[in-house]
Amino acid sequence: AVRTTAPVMESKAELESLAGKLNPVIGYWDPLNLADYDQWSQGQEAAIGFLRHAEIKHGRVAMAAFVGYCVQSNGIHFPWNIQGWQGTPVVSFADIAAAGGPADQWDALSTPAKLQILGVIGFLEMWSETSVVLKADGQEHYVRGGKPGYFPKLSRSDEMAFPHPVPLNLWDPFGFTSKMTPE
Repeated sequence: AVRTTAPVMESKAELESLAGKLNPVIGYWDPLNLADYDQWSQGQEAAIGFLRHAEIKHGRVAMAAFVGYCVQSNGIHFPWNIQGWQGTPVVSFADIAAAGGPADQWDALSTPAKLQILGVIGFLEMWSETSVVLKADGQEHYVRGGKPGYFPKLSRSDEMAFPHPVPLNLWDPFGFTSKMTPE
């Protein structure tokens, strides 16, 4: 049968009900009592929203890391230089790839390059947690009943637009799922 509405999992009772439907043999199993976790005294619904969002985000990061590890381990790299203008020494992506495996490649990066990567990650985290940006997209924060796993648009034309054009979004950059329903 086609599901017409997204499952609601905002309370422990709803999680137990869904678990029983999905796998009647095991049913609801929460050995760490995470559903009872009340982070920062925000309530059970906020805690479940936080845990659902964290699970989705960490799953996405793990998938991207796996693909990145496979790509790097096979010596696939961009054909241009990382640096080498305005008097800096020329360092190409090929030089970094020649350092060895992904851990060795990380070590071969300069400190400013590592800080730039960490800065972008920090910015993306901050952007995804900003309630004003979420509201501009018609969403709520995931601990306030919003959709766990939602990432706000980067390419925008509203008051939250960046001064520099951003052509693609992180989620669905080419618009393949734009006409699909949430189900």
